[in-house]
Amino acid sequence: MNTNYLTQLPKKVAVITGIIAATAFLSFPLIAQSQPGTTPATPGTTPATPGTTPATPATTATGNLIEVANAIPAFSTLVRAVQAAGLTETLTTGNYTIFAPTDQAFNESLPPGALNFLLQAGNRDLLRQILSYHLISGKVTANELKTGTLDTLNGGVAVRVSPNRIIVNDASIIQSDIPASNGVIHSINRVLLNQKLRDALNSRLGTQEPTPTPTPTPPSR
Repeated sequence: MNTNYLTQLPKKVAVITGIIAATAFLSFPLIAQSQPGTTPATPGTTPATPGTTPATPATTATGNLIEVANAIPAFSTLVRAVQAAGLTETLTTGNYTIFAPTDQAFNESLPPGALNFLLQAGNRDLLRQILSYHLISGKVTANELKTGTLDTLNGGVAVRVSPNRIIVNDASIIQSDIPASNGVIHSINRVLLNQKLRDALNSRLGTQEPTPTPTPTPPSR
């Protein structure tokens, strides 16, 4: 039997144990320093995504119905019509819901020449009737609109509510619940006309005097 091997075995075990202990001691500071400067995450917070823009806060009522409509470029024709019809004071003092046609709605859903015709002083009464057909007394939000008939200041309109949209007569609400201090505005894509108003408008348009054609001047000789 090799007695030298047995004699040296305890020494070898002691050396190996010492190496393992030293390695573990030296590696501990390295582990402790592996994440310098870390800060614990704040509970309930989500880091912002680079390059994103915070959502715009919800619109708040900053004026009466006329002031709010005047601040929206798409309602410039409506504001002109309200002024021409003499309804400005009504919409600044009372509480109303407006089905508000956009400029595009006025241009596309009225007969040719009808808009300029209605803005003339002599047709103020008819313009007032048409605009009154877009006004509801009191504030009615989109959630409060139900399928059925809704009374305006100049007759009833048919309302159809579906999961995807709200239709008023033949117009769709394209933006709802624009708030004002004395009511709410629902933007629509057509001018509302019942048969009575349509007939009155067509009748007046048909009787307006045509623009005279200039007589050509004969060439001088």
